[in-house]
Amino acid sequence: MAQNNQNGKMSREEAGRKGGEATSKSHDREFYQEIGREGGSTRGNNDGNDDQDGKMSREEAGRKGGQARSRNRKN
Repeated sequence: MAQNNQNGKMSREEAGRKGGEATSKSHDREFYQEIGREGGSTRGNNDGNDDQDGKMSREEAGRKGGQARSRNRKN
């Protein structure tokens, strides 16, 4: 079991565990199946462009990194 911090507050680990247990008590298996489907379909619709969170795709990051290294290379 996670220990409380010295200042009496619970750790992030303990807070996450307690939250997960509370959620599992209030929702059934169908709830988790549905949110899993929704998450999978959201990630599956990513067309390689910037995600909605503003981060570039891995593909784009690799391409940009390769370009930067090739400019620095001496032939």
